[in-house]
Formats: sequence, structure tokens, C-alpha cells
Amino acid sequence: MRALLEESFRAAVAAADPLRILAAHLPRPPRGRTLVVAAGKAAASMSLAVERAWPADAPLEGLAITRYRHSLQTARIRVVEAGHPVPDEAGEGAARETLARVRALGEEDLLLALISGGGSSLLSLPAAGISMQDLKALTAQLLRCGASIQEINTVRKHLSAIQGGWLAAACKAPILALIVSDVTGDDPTHVASGPCAPDPTTYRDALDVVAKYGVELTAPVRARLDDGAHGRVAETPKPGDTAFARAENRVVATGHRSLEAAARVFRDRAIEPVILGDTVTGEAAEVAKVMAALVRELRRYGAPFRPPVALISGGECTVTLRGAGGRGGRCSEFLLALAIELEGVAGTHALAADTDGIDGSEDNAGAVVSPDTLARARSLGLDAGEHLSAHDSYGFFAALGDLLVTGPTLTNVNDYRAIVVA
Repeated sequence: MRALLEESFRAAVAAADPLRILAAHLPRPPRGRTLVVAAGKAAASMSLAVERAWPADAPLEGLAITRYRHSLQTARIRVVEAGHPVPDEAGEGAARETLARVRALGEEDLLLALISGGGSSLLSLPAAGISMQDLKALTAQLLRCGASIQEINTVRKHLSAIQGGWLAAACKAPILALIVSDVTGDDPTHVASGPCAPDPTTYRDALDVVAKYGVELTAPVRARLDDGAHGRVAETPKPGDTAFARAENRVVATGHRSLEAAARVFRDRAIEPVILGDTVTGEAAEVAKVMAALVRELRRYGAPFRPPVALISGGECTVTLRGAGGRGGRCSEFLLALAIELEGVAGTHALAADTDGIDGSEDNAGAVVSPDTLARARSLGLDAGEHLSAHDSYGFFAALGDLLVTGPTLTNVNDYRAIVVA
């Protein structure tokens, strides 16, 4: 069963592979220059896909910013590696260069923006009065507090000189933004904090997020958000702004399309796939409880779906860290909680993994669970509950040999979860 689960994950990732899907969305070259600006975990693969499909005699140049160890060899588009999930000075320098090059474009040129998940951190250019140290400190808190990616990006957009539509506002040329979406709902404003998309959120919204999660702000960040909320600093460009009259934001890969590709794998093996949606969110351990309740219903009553069935879902859970430490990401924490909830339920296997190949900050994409997971753990002296309380799902699954390690996939359409009830 593990082999089948891993095959379904590979199919989900392949459906969002820029080298397979991007060429069909490329425009004809303009009369002038084409500048490629790429940001995110898929930036290098998207850039390489453009280079392979772009006419050899048409001008093409650009800059791609991606996560460390996510680069590829390109010829005409320079790739820079930078910090993720916490931004760093390498990303700041590349973002500053990006904005300068966009400002130099003319009306007969084209800005081809290649946007993917992770771009919020990688394309970080602090607004006036904000330092990179301010952004680092804020981002670290936001990542630990349990805020959704939409809430985190609401704050980040109002501290940026390039996100929240500011890149589009700086451009005189037509803009085509091709987007690999890693957010629930696939709204371009939330992917990489929407550098080419209108921003419906406000400084007041950002302050509400900060208050909701008790985030401590440095003085410059507090001053910036307060000034914006009181109209002393310009708001981000909103829907209807003339800056977007020449801009198109086109989503070319989504979590749901990847779920559909995975579903075909199960159907071919006579296991009925049920797509629960690509917008499953919430605290990872709580989502696991809901999924476990559904599995128990299936096993006991054969309803609402009759086994064998594969419950497939996407989206992005959160993990609120309590105390120091913690190893593992939201996918492996979901699985550890699921294993605990399903103890004694026979015939259930599961996989959860991030489609970018990195679950949290470790080297695994995710992990797998089988009916004997907890029994094997006890034989090794592992206490599943203690590992869950310590947010050490990585250590738990590593000891069992049940981590899923793929390396960077160079794409990102959020998390993938599959639970097979035989």
C-alpha cells in the first residue's frame, strides 16, 4: 500500500510540474524586450520552462529568486537563492534589483512574472523605514503563532515595497503573471503576497491579525502599520486601480488539479477516490481528529462511502508551537495525530506530504502511516503522545523508517493527504 500512496503523491506533483505545463501558457514575444521576474519555490523550474519554449531569436532576460538548494542551470534568466521561510539579505538584494529592472521597462516590452508559493519570503523588499531584521523577527513569530497563510500575507504585504500589487504599479509594460498556487482558494493576491495582483486588505486588517495572535512588533513595524491605518502612508493598490489595467494574473497549477491526478491513480487500482477538497485547513492535530472520525464511520457503517476508498484532500494546516523546539511540519504532525486517533482501526493507511518536497524545516516531504504504526513504535520504546506534545513528528517517523524523503520537487501546490480505507 505504501508504494501506491507514494505513486499517487508523485502523480499529484507531476500535475503541477512547470516543465510539463507552463509552455502552453506562454504568450508571443512582444515587439520590445521580455523581462522574466520569478519568485518562489518553483521559480527555477518555471524559468527553465520559459527558456526551453521561448524562441531563440527573441530577446529574453530576467531574474529568478528561489529557496536555497532549489536552483537549476539556466542560460538567459539568472537564478538567485535566498531565505525561506524567513527572509534574508540575499532575497532583499535580489528583490531590489527586480524592482529596478521592472521600472526600466517600456510600453512595448513585456513583464513575464512567474509566481509560486514561497515568494512572500523570497521576494522581500522592506517598505521605507523597515529593516530586514524587522521582517525576520516578525516572520518568525507569524510562522509560530498558528496564523493562516492569508493572515500572514496580509501583514507582510503592508510592510513591503514590492508585494501587494506594488510590482505591477511600478511597471509601464504589459504584465502576464503565471501562477502556481499554493493557497486555498487560488486567489493571486495571496500567492507570494500578490506582487502583480490587487490587494483587498488594509493596514487595519494587518493590525487585527497582529492583535489576534499577540504578535510583538518592533517600533518601526508598529509605526508603519499605525501610519497606514491612519492614512499617513499610502495603501496598497486596490481592485480597480489603473495599475492592473495592463496586467493579467493567470493561475496555471492548483492543488485541486493535483488531487484529480492522484485520484486517477487510485481509480486505476479499483479503489474509489473521494476528493474532500483542496481547502482543508485548521490545526493539524484537529484536522486529524475529523478525518479519523470519518474513517471510523466508513469502517463501521460503510457510509457515506463504501471501502475500499481513498480519501484525498489538500490545503494547508497549521501547527501552533507551544514551547521551544519541535521537529517536523504540518503534514507529519497531522499523520502522528491521525495514527493516535485511529489506533485499533484495521486496514487504514495514510500519506501526507508537502508537494514542494519539504515539510516544515526538515529534509522530508512528509511521512506514511500504516495499521501497525503505533505497535511498531511501542516496540521501539516510542511514546506517540509525547512526540505529538513535543511537536516531534519528525523524530517519531524517522525512528520507524516511515519518513517520505523526495528532495525539492521545484513546484508547490500545497499539501497532499491520502487516507486509504481498505
